Amino acid sequence: MRVFEAAEWRGLERAGVFLLAATSIACLLSEFYGLCPMREFTFAIFGPALVILFIWVLVDSRKTRHVAPAIVAGAVGGILAAFAYDIFRLPFVFSRAWGLDSFVPPLNLFRVFPAFGAMILGEPYPQETYSLSAHVLGWAYHFSNGLTFGIMYMALIRSPKARNWPWAIVMAVGLEIAMLATPYTQAFGIPLTTTFVWATLSAHLIFGVVLGLTCRAMWPRLAVFQRVS
Repeated sequence: MRVFEAAEWRGLERAGVFLLAATSIACLLSEFYGLCPMREFTFAIFGPALVILFIWVLVDSRKTRHVAPAIVAGAVGGILAAFAYDIFRLPFVFSRAWGLDSFVPPLNLFRVFPAFGAMILGEPYPQETYSLSAHVLGWAYHFSNGLTFGIMYMALIRSPKARNWPWAIVMAVGLEIAMLATPYTQAFGIPLTTTFVWATLSAHLIFGVVLGLTCRAMWPRLAVFQRVS
């Protein structure tokens, strides 16, 4: 038996995986810049891209094992990193309710999630109140971003062994800086304050740390993708 080696993951395969995963964040950007409504992009492009990635993992895990381990490691790492990202932000969101507002600034950092859902449903945003469907879809989209960012990270570095895990931090923080340069804050009515920037960049730092360490820890344990030499 031998374990999947990163050198076998060809450049075209990495580019294909990266582009398929990038359709998640492309949903939002297409809405911001008037290229395509998020609702249409989600159902016509992003949804099918996720299906293709899933099928790719199934097929590859039974044949070449070039791609599946990296997609699995990135997806799991991205989901766990998204949970860590949200846990870090909880004290800001519930600062007043938990009596922390004397030293933790209250920030409604979760307000964008139901707005994501409204965009997918084709409903107006931002609103004061959102439907349950908008909340559910919005949170699901949020975690899809975490999952796909993890896959994109693996496609970029090829293997956690081939690059140092701090590259995950560089990617996560870089994505946030790039997002702040888009109409993100204006679209959701978020004041672009120093406190907001500091909190969101710190949260993405946490995301990057968890993503990089998780992928590195998972890599040698993907024995399920071993094959006979």
